[in-house]
Amino acid sequence: MKTLIVAATRAELSGLCSHFELPEGNFIETPAFDLLITGVGMTATAYALGKHLSASYSLVLNLGIAGCYEWKYPLGSILNITSDTFAELGAEDKDEFLPIDSLGFGRSRYEAQHAVSMPMLATLPCVSGITVNKVHGNKLSIKAIEKRLQPTTESMEGAAVFYACEHSDLPCLQIRSISNYVEERNRESWKIGLAIKNLNDWAIDFLTNH
Repeated sequence: MKTLIVAATRAELSGLCSHFELPEGNFIETPAFDLLITGVGMTATAYALGKHLSASYSLVLNLGIAGCYEWKYPLGSILNITSDTFAELGAEDKDEFLPIDSLGFGRSRYEAQHAVSMPMLATLPCVSGITVNKVHGNKLSIKAIEKRLQPTTESMEGAAVFYACEHSDLPCLQIRSISNYVEERNRESWKIGLAIKNLNDWAIDFLTNH
């Protein structure tokens, strides 16, 4: 049994692909691990996992960059997302948001489930994230989501991976590197290159020593 690496884009794992000399493609199999590039967003992620997720994997590892709500984490920091919430899954009732939980149609929050015990995991901060269709870049919506969910990170795929793994009864991890803070959109302050480098260095170490 081996690990399935899941990422939205190949660019986020460019260093890993180069290090292990992986060919082009959205689903690549190797003796040690498989790599699945899903495309951006919950729908693409769910579709890709529906095609390739199976009981042959001992771990699903979701890797990617993310926005961060907590400025105490420097850009480029590696974080372990242990819980993730579908932030927009529900209904509006005037000024109040009703999550799908309160509507009686399911759950919006999912947890990482794994039995991996490694020193390199123990050193990572464990935080909660949200998964969105529209990344936040407006002061009012940022304040509203912070008040409602108190997230540390924001991505467009994480909760979908947790959802699929829970329903498939598969262990999973979500590791993300911080590329930007969640604020009014300011690309000049982003550190995407640094975040990708740090993420790939961590992932190569994990796959080599796990």
